[in-house]
Amino acid sequence: MALRTPLLLAGCLLVASVGAMADATHDYAFGHPASADKATRTVEVTLQDIAFAPTSLDVKAGETVRFVLVNKGRLLHEFNLGDAAMHAEHQKEMLQMQASGMLTATGMGKMDHSAMGHGAMKHDDPNSVLVEPGKTAELTWTFTKTTGLEFACNLPGHYQAGMVGTLNVE
Repeated sequence: MALRTPLLLAGCLLVASVGAMADATHDYAFGHPASADKATRTVEVTLQDIAFAPTSLDVKAGETVRFVLVNKGRLLHEFNLGDAAMHAEHQKEMLQMQASGMLTATGMGKMDHSAMGHGAMKHDDPNSVLVEPGKTAELTWTFTKTTGLEFACNLPGHYQAGMVGTLNVE
């Protein structure tokens, strides 16, 4: 009996750690995150108030692209890969984050959200990155064949104001 409890505990810890690893390598219908050293091409995207440059990108299925994201605007912006339905859902989360004080117009808030019951709210999706004004960030992605893919800023009102671009996967 004394050996059974530690083995049961070890088994639970193994299952929990495997589950965490599976979450970290989650694949999306349109691809998966990759490390920058796997990129076959680098694309610079400028984030402005309220626009992307370029507004359309072409990638090949199987291609790994390193996006260098330069925020030349005065506001916080996001670069998020997904389809229109994914963006609509993410916009709800971003609105909650803004309402809680976690996001401001120019960056991440300084509040202790775990004390407010917002511990589950964080911006850590592998298909998305926030870029503060004057800063540069990167996101590397391996694409699969898909249609209806966009890159967008889902901060409240930005998508609706036109901060969305088309991503064509050939």
